[in-house]
Amino acid sequence: MADLTYFQAAVLGFVQGVTEFLPVSSSGHLVITQEMLGLPGDSPAMLLFDVVAHFGTLLAVFVVFSGTFLRFARRLAAELRPGFAGRRTAVMVACLGMIACVPTAVIGLAFKDEFESAFDSMGSTGFGLLVTGALLFAVGRLPRPRRGWRRIGWWRAGLVGLAQGCAILPGISRSGSTICTAMMLGIKRRWAAEFSFLIAVPPIVGAGLIKLKDTFDLPAEQLGTIIWGPTLAGATVSFVSGAIALRVLMGLVVRDKIQYFAYYCWPLGVTVLLWSFLAA
Repeated sequence: MADLTYFQAAVLGFVQGVTEFLPVSSSGHLVITQEMLGLPGDSPAMLLFDVVAHFGTLLAVFVVFSGTFLRFARRLAAELRPGFAGRRTAVMVACLGMIACVPTAVIGLAFKDEFESAFDSMGSTGFGLLVTGALLFAVGRLPRPRRGWRRIGWWRAGLVGLAQGCAILPGISRSGSTICTAMMLGIKRRWAAEFSFLIAVPPIVGAGLIKLKDTFDLPAEQLGTIIWGPTLAGATVSFVSGAIALRVLMGLVVRDKIQYFAYYCWPLGVTVLLWSFLAA
């Protein structure tokens, strides 16, 4: 295999950054893009690139929501002090976030091998895109959600986390599945989106650390073939494009436009399924 070039890294970084947050499945698009560029996903260069690019999009989350995260951290620190007399809202939100991450972690660890094998299947990716489109279309037909963050409850948080766990499959959008699930449970649009990205941080960090370990467990001669320049350039592109995509998505969610992405996922899913069938 030829080394990962700057052009390939830039393309993959852009795809990762944009599709990580828009409800169209970053994993599905990376599978498609790697196939088109002729890049095997299990190569040392691609394993490392996947890790670094994900940390690039994670940084985009912290930058875009920096004000929200800082206010939350200050409030949480105040509520954890002895003698705090007010309502412990930040503690409640933190607990809901941890509850949501439990099913995600269980699913991801229990079915790790099955999920990894699905990434080699274009058919699985196409089917996942059709499912994502169906979720987006369905949420657009529901009444305006009116449930605030104080009324989420542990079981709703758990269901959103379950949706996030299922989104490990290629073609299933993480942001789309979690935001749509939250809105289907009656949670207001902005809070559904913010909660979705709040609970995205631990899985992205966890998956990144696992992949990083897998990468550095490779033989030294394979690690020595990795060229860092394109990898870091691609991660930079994923950060910039991810920050822009995240701001765009938040505006679309608030304006109730998220369902229109279904008309992108459906034709792409059908095309991928046909591609998979003809290539078999």
